[in-house]
Amino acid sequence: MNIAIVGTGYVGLVSGTCFAETGVNVTCIDVDAQKIERLQNGDIPIYEPGLEDMVKKNVKAGRLKFSTDLAAVLNEQDIVFSAVGTPPDEDGSADLKYVLQVARTIGQNLNKYIVVVTKSTVPVGTARKVHNAISEELKKRGVDIPFDVASNPEFLKEGNAIKDFMSPDRVVVGVESERAKKALSRLYKPFMMNNFRVIFMDIPSAEMTKYAANSMLATRISFMNDIANLCELVGADVNMVRAGIGSDTRIGRKFLYAGCGYGGSCFPKDVKALIKTADQNGYSMEVLKAVERVNEKQKSILFDKLYKALGGQLAGKTVAMWGLSFKPETDDMRESTALVMIDKLLDAGCIIRAYDPIAMDECRRRVGEKVKYCRDMYDAVLDADALLLLTEWKEFRLPTWGVIKKAMRNPLVIDGRNIFDPDELAENEFEYHCIGK
Repeated sequence: MNIAIVGTGYVGLVSGTCFAETGVNVTCIDVDAQKIERLQNGDIPIYEPGLEDMVKKNVKAGRLKFSTDLAAVLNEQDIVFSAVGTPPDEDGSADLKYVLQVARTIGQNLNKYIVVVTKSTVPVGTARKVHNAISEELKKRGVDIPFDVASNPEFLKEGNAIKDFMSPDRVVVGVESERAKKALSRLYKPFMMNNFRVIFMDIPSAEMTKYAANSMLATRISFMNDIANLCELVGADVNMVRAGIGSDTRIGRKFLYAGCGYGGSCFPKDVKALIKTADQNGYSMEVLKAVERVNEKQKSILFDKLYKALGGQLAGKTVAMWGLSFKPETDDMRESTALVMIDKLLDAGCIIRAYDPIAMDECRRRVGEKVKYCRDMYDAVLDADALLLLTEWKEFRLPTWGVIKKAMRNPLVIDGRNIFDPDELAENEFEYHCIGK
């Protein structure tokens, strides 16, 4: 079976590589010639555990190829996935220009039946726009070539994407014809043989499912952050509350951890897009608007705690930051709390000493040399007046507090992910602040 995946970003590259791992012949396509050249040379442009080895393995086996020319390979394919970016416009709606460019290219060059599958996260109704764009180009050519459009949203977690793809909770597929369903059933047969669920539905429902899933997870995070902030005021411990409500099988334990806000490429963008979709249809998503407000406020909570702990005297203070990426096991800093904190600390006149196991190059690309990039977590705390924990990388979980105490100018720790032991910090004479306690 031959498939093409247009877009070699996070979704496209992971999906293409994993499909190749199941024996499918995959061509990953991108207009960025430099990126394609890097991939052809075995240089992976994103960080994802296990991805580099899997790419090299499947390239060597001849199942995974890279190209800049969709038109040249289009008519060799059974299925074409569109996994290009859908960045938010200023009003929060998803920008579909790249999705529709792919559709027009297909319409301009198609000579046989294929299934065109939207893999990108797109608003409800996008498949219809893709269908219309392809049809318009075929009409301009004066040809009538059958094709189908389908929706197959991704549910990959950065840092765990390969496992998520190869052992999914579910695969959601929106189709409008039996022919398209048959083609996608064949593609996903290896997953169905392992008893993973492939859920077929209509296309609008598939498009909505992705937004609803991410919005629900974002809602749980903001809800727990709201509860955590109230816990601090009334003397409760959010960790105890989480254990108490998480044991209720109707609620469950996942995504109930309080912290300093969510970020990344999905939750912020998808919440905004779903709010905008509702607005365009005359409906107001009041819960999601509150989720967004809570999250934006939560990204400043560590700064507020630092300001209070240092009596408002921040100018000239040295602040150590552990963690820059929006979550562990990725270098992704999109919408990360670290970016908000860097701006606030610099505006307050602070000196920032930062360390992240993976994301420092990405931070340098985004903010330049405004912060000091340190060689390790202990280097970061040298002469620091405070230590802020923003990302719960595993290597941060059991630091040697005696060494840190000697290195710091002032023993103040503000834990944005609630990973440290308050008793241990007290024994080492640190002032310790966390979320919701």
